[in-house]
Amino acid sequence: MKEVQRSGQRAFEIDVPYKLLQTGESSEEKPLIVYLHGFNQNIAQFERLVEPLLNLNAYHLLVQGPYPIYDRRRKKKVKDWGRSWYLYDGEQDQFVKSLELTAEFLEELIEDILSQISVSRLAVFGYSMGGYLGGYFTLSRSKLVDELIVVGARIKTEVFEEREVSYNNLNVLALHGTGDTSVKSEPQRKSCKQLSGWGANVTFKEVDRSHKLDNIYLQKAQKWFKSLGYK
Repeated sequence: MKEVQRSGQRAFEIDVPYKLLQTGESSEEKPLIVYLHGFNQNIAQFERLVEPLLNLNAYHLLVQGPYPIYDRRRKKKVKDWGRSWYLYDGEQDQFVKSLELTAEFLEELIEDILSQISVSRLAVFGYSMGGYLGGYFTLSRSKLVDELIVVGARIKTEVFEEREVSYNNLNVLALHGTGDTSVKSEPQRKSCKQLSGWGANVTFKEVDRSHKLDNIYLQKAQKWFKSLGYK
């Protein structure tokens, strides 16, 4: 006979790497740009990918996803494994719950960084999986974020339809490839239209590219940042 005496859950702590870079004059107040990588990428890979944006006069915060992706080929050390931002099984409730858990961690990290440096405004740059997180983080914490760039992802506006929040302080750039077969562009276009109706200043642009984050996306992102006064 088997009898369950006790069951439950306990928290398990894991270290999440981040890196804060500074470019330009060190004495002046400047923007903080937060970078969120795609699925199965890591902080070192993403720093190389977004290199063109690191020329902007700003603080640059690169954060690594908390969930490691096992390297089945056994060619990489654990520190070099790709990472995931959330746990998703197709269920919306699980998706939002996991997004919120990571968003809470990200908010705590950013607030700690903001207590140590002088920042004029805050931007989030999210690619693919990082774009889903970036969109959720921004809409759920809109007083913290001034600019949002989402590449190859969709802003989950449906999660926020019942919240009475104005986003008229928010500038958004959504970049999508016409050849992106991983994430279709039309749902993102609709999300952008909805977000615009809530007051945000939204720009949706399609480019002749696939899902892969290449220089054309970064060039357009940099141009957009500069149009808003970034240097």
